[in-house]
Amino acid sequence: MKKGKPSATAEGNAALRAAELLRPKDERVCEDQFARRFLGLRFGIVVRCRLLTRIALWYAERILPGAADSLVARTRYIDDYLKQCIDDGIEQLVILGAGYDSRAYRIDELKAKVRVFEVDHPNTQRVKIQKVKKIFGSLPSHVTYVGLDLDERKLGEGLLESGYDKGKKTLFIWEGVTVYIDPEAVDETLAFVAENSGKGSSIIFDYAFQSALDAASESSDAKKWRQAYERRGEPPKFALKEDAVGEFLSRRGFYQMKSISLESLKKTYFKGVNANRHVTNLGGIVQATVSRRE
Repeated sequence: MKKGKPSATAEGNAALRAAELLRPKDERVCEDQFARRFLGLRFGIVVRCRLLTRIALWYAERILPGAADSLVARTRYIDDYLKQCIDDGIEQLVILGAGYDSRAYRIDELKAKVRVFEVDHPNTQRVKIQKVKKIFGSLPSHVTYVGLDLDERKLGEGLLESGYDKGKKTLFIWEGVTVYIDPEAVDETLAFVAENSGKGSSIIFDYAFQSALDAASESSDAKKWRQAYERRGEPPKFALKEDAVGEFLSRRGFYQMKSISLESLKKTYFKGVNANRHVTNLGGIVQATVSRRE
């Protein structure tokens, strides 16, 4: 993120979700009807034109193989898990690094049952709040916006001061973030979740495979992703070994873990006419429950 500017990555992710909505209904993996409304002029023009969108997706596939399809599959998987958690009785939802995430506005069950906290850097959140007001006329009553620069303040301070109740059953969503932050910040966030959430609370997040970011990796996709990070000036900072996720989280106060590769989502979401879409093999998603405390 450039100093004083909202996150370009957040806008790019919203653009990919908006592009998915241009597909025929039976081909869509996720449906984010608000994604286009969060875009600036450049991305907004592209996703209003199917030809420009096809060209943009073709180019994205060349420089970041599998990025677009992996993102919409990741979003769908997390949506499905969130709906399961709503059915299981969560009382709070915390979206970390919320960017232009629209779950609080497009998943109706949240509005009646769950208090949502969107945590993000003030530069991005300021723009989002303006756009939410423009879309809905006012800010939704069930959403609390927590503007937080983690270089200056801790997650716990911002959340607790904003009305977060650490005794309630909570889901934490951490999508598209961990690869960009230091391991120490990952540990600090996980420690807060493990120590400050109610019985049955859980977290779901995606992560990069350490093998994919290793300079010795010969994978064509991995090389292109590393080059893309370098061009953007955002070198990856955090990754996990594929077979070490369970141990990593259990040492930090979690259990009942389920970890899958992004590539495995192809079998779930990309069938029939979508069978040739490309999902990356460079990362995974893990969901874990906070360990029981006496």
